Amino acid sequence: MVRIKRALVSVSDKTGIEDLAKTLNEFGAEILSTGGTAKKIKDSGIPVKDVSDYTGFPEMMNGRVKTLHPKIHGGLLALRENKDHMEVAKKHSIGMIDMVVVNLYPFEKTVAKPDVTLEEAIENIDIGGPSMLRSAAKNNRSVAVITNPDKYPDIIKELKENKGSLSEKTLKDLAVEVFKRTSEYDSAIYGYLNAASCEGRAAGGEKLNLTFEKAQDLRYGENPHQKAAFYKDPSAGEAAVASANQLQGKELSFNNIIDLNAAIEIVKDFDAPAASVIKHTNPCGAAVADSLPQAYLDALGCDRLSAFGSIVGFNGKVDKKLAEVVMKEADFVECIIAPSFDSAAREIFSKKKNLRLLEVPGFRKTSNSERDYKKVVGGLLVQDMDLKVVKESDLKVVTKKAPSKDEIKSLLFGWVIVKHVKSNAIVLSQGTKTVGVGAGQMSRVDSVIIACRKAGNKTKSATLASDAFFPKRDAVDQAHRAGIKAIIQPGGSKGDGEIIAACDEYGITMVFTGIRHFKH
Repeated sequence: MVRIKRALVSVSDKTGIEDLAKTLNEFGAEILSTGGTAKKIKDSGIPVKDVSDYTGFPEMMNGRVKTLHPKIHGGLLALRENKDHMEVAKKHSIGMIDMVVVNLYPFEKTVAKPDVTLEEAIENIDIGGPSMLRSAAKNNRSVAVITNPDKYPDIIKELKENKGSLSEKTLKDLAVEVFKRTSEYDSAIYGYLNAASCEGRAAGGEKLNLTFEKAQDLRYGENPHQKAAFYKDPSAGEAAVASANQLQGKELSFNNIIDLNAAIEIVKDFDAPAASVIKHTNPCGAAVADSLPQAYLDALGCDRLSAFGSIVGFNGKVDKKLAEVVMKEADFVECIIAPSFDSAAREIFSKKKNLRLLEVPGFRKTSNSERDYKKVVGGLLVQDMDLKVVKESDLKVVTKKAPSKDEIKSLLFGWVIVKHVKSNAIVLSQGTKTVGVGAGQMSRVDSVIIACRKAGNKTKSATLASDAFFPKRDAVDQAHRAGIKAIIQPGGSKGDGEIIAACDEYGITMVFTGIRHFKH
């Protein structure tokens, strides 16, 4: 057992610190502290000594230097059973410190802000905190070290049970948690600065360190025989399924999480009311309209058969009217994800106990700082997110006939949706709603055939978006037979001349974007 006679307390997150300081004081421990932490403890009526008074040196350089001192680290690192250590400590008036309570500057939260500057990020790199934590954890046979406020109740309970002392097991467990925390902290700093230094170059540097925290164990993975868990990136600031709050419904499955991600990422691309209906990561339908109920009806109308058991995404608040439409129109919905749900909507959905509702706080478009990771056996692929926006001014009209304003609007809508469909991808649209989707086929013409078959007679005067170029004119021939009137595609095929000629022959307008939207 180690008796706590002197404790150094300096915390960024001050949750519960008064209760711990009060308990330490009850058992006669001297409390050293700094800045705002010292003030909070003093305001609670608990005696505290400023670290600057203890070391004889003031805080300096705007607080950058305050605990980096031999009287601090000597008191933490000295081996109590080592005679030489103790003689040196006595010679230099270094008292022993038996407990360190430190949590770190909020670097991860700081860099998660969309408007954070490099200077602000650097100022939130804690130096003294990790140094004290590591010193204390290294000497855990004699020093207790606490970095997680959630541990305070357990520590208080043990101190009271053991009259101000803590067990060796507790000290060892606390030290392990500290090294876990400092490794995560350093990894977050490296990741941010590495990404900043690599801006405009490859998506990562020579080494890639990733830290994820377990959010929950899952019942199983893609299939029942596969074990699975969901991990979150603590430094991510994105509005996403990983940051969503589940309001009701059954536990999320592995496949639910993947589909929810697809649902919310589609609607984040639009400012106007948008809805997406997802099955197996692909949209059965998506739409933009004057209202969310209309957008949902338009999206659902694309492929009602496939929408059974779907995941639905919205980019605005779900209210009573929208909830009533969903409950009336959908045969079966697994999950709904949206920025928020009002109380009336939640009351309506509560009748479906298993329906999962997920609310995404801080809803906004995905930022350019986000990276896309794809795992392969033995390796990891890293790339920028596909956030390229194509505007009307970027389009190159390559046919004799130019598209109308309405056709351009529809083409640009389809171009946004097609990037969310697995390649080879074809999206047919009427205005700003999909009417047919062909996904994941080995040949592009097969995707056209499937999209047209799903659309039925809605192909007449529809627009077609292709995520990559057409190698041959067969897809254009198929589009013509279905009544397609305008096509948007990247261009760049050796067969472009033949393909453009086919469009001119059929009176189909075609525009090139100059970029590709593969999704594998």
